[in-house]
Amino acid sequence: MRFRDLISVLKSEEYRVLAENFLSLSTLQVLVYILPFITLPYLTRVLGVYNYGLVNFAIAFNTYFLILTDYGFNLSAVREISMNRDDPERISEIFSSVMIIKGILAVISFSILLALVFMVPRFTATWPIYIFAFGLVVGNVISPTWFYQGMERMKYITLLNVLTNVIFVAAIFLFIKKPSDYLYVPLFQALGTITAGVISQWIIRTRFNVKFHLPPWRTVYEAFRDSTQFFLSRVSVSVYTSSNSFFLGLFAGNMAVGYYSAAEKLYVAAQGLYSPLMQVTYPYMAKTRNKIFHRRVLRYSLILNTILCAGIIIFAPTIIGILFGAQYTPSVNVLRLLAVALMVVIPSILLGYPFLAVLGQQRYANGSVMIGSVAHLLMLLAISPFINIYLVAGLVIITETIVLSIRIYGIKKHNLW
Repeated sequence: MRFRDLISVLKSEEYRVLAENFLSLSTLQVLVYILPFITLPYLTRVLGVYNYGLVNFAIAFNTYFLILTDYGFNLSAVREISMNRDDPERISEIFSSVMIIKGILAVISFSILLALVFMVPRFTATWPIYIFAFGLVVGNVISPTWFYQGMERMKYITLLNVLTNVIFVAAIFLFIKKPSDYLYVPLFQALGTITAGVISQWIIRTRFNVKFHLPPWRTVYEAFRDSTQFFLSRVSVSVYTSSNSFFLGLFAGNMAVGYYSAAEKLYVAAQGLYSPLMQVTYPYMAKTRNKIFHRRVLRYSLILNTILCAGIIIFAPTIIGILFGAQYTPSVNVLRLLAVALMVVIPSILLGYPFLAVLGQQRYANGSVMIGSVAHLLMLLAISPFINIYLVAGLVIITETIVLSIRIYGIKKHNLW
């Protein structure tokens, strides 16, 4: 099918809502990435490599708590909301159950954080930054993006995330003036997220008439149990995302984290360009299982992704120089290696939850990242005595290739294509 044919299909009545949601999320993605990139050159130059690395180490550390409190609901709750959107009572029940579970997990997470920062010398010396970074966890707990995604009302996500980033950007330029101000970077980021979360809760209550209540304990338990397989998958993903910066911080120091994080931010941003596609495709595929449409999406995504990755590899020195400055030159080859990983990860993502999981083969979508994470963790441990930023980036390529290979195997074995 030619590109203009795909556009005509998207304009049809069947895909009207899908196209509208994709446009909303694409607008969000552009704004969400433009706004932080306005501050990125400023932050990296004002804070310096060491403090910038420390900030990212603290955020990477708290990402584990973010994943715990999410508990896979960004996948399981989206599915349940999407399937029950015409039943207001069931929607309120799902919403209440998920919020209760996330609240309990947040309390547990904060207790663990306090124990670690005041008992482990590595964290005690700079304990306030870990506490401030935990605000991102709080903001994520009270920001039910999964609800809007399941209801396919992405315009609210667009507006709230833009608000979050506007607050963060304004605070950075107003208050971050010297290297010692690094402490407030995660605090301002959390402030924006929490503000958007509070507004989000108000919108859900007033616009969607979803009321929080205490559902039966069995209902809460079932929501927790049903999301466990998705949680295990997200934990696995964190091993070869957040753990990279975490291991570098532990064994190579904050300078290494600074260099690696600079390139990784661009890698994550490039992945995020496809986030609207995944967020729109997943609930749509959960309802329709339209494999023909998914194949079209995958085909054009691969073409665009190849062009993007080639551009990153070629222009990596210029990109790093403009965004981060000459002191981040070691990040150039890290970025090139991660661009290679990007060529693998995009088809892997699109073949995972929006395809394998909705077609009843969750074990391949989840199992692939679990196996990949074990392999990645073992490789990280093996290289920890001589770990460096380039080795870690190389491991990302290997791990993503393992994940993609398992997913392709699952598709071929069950003749899903």
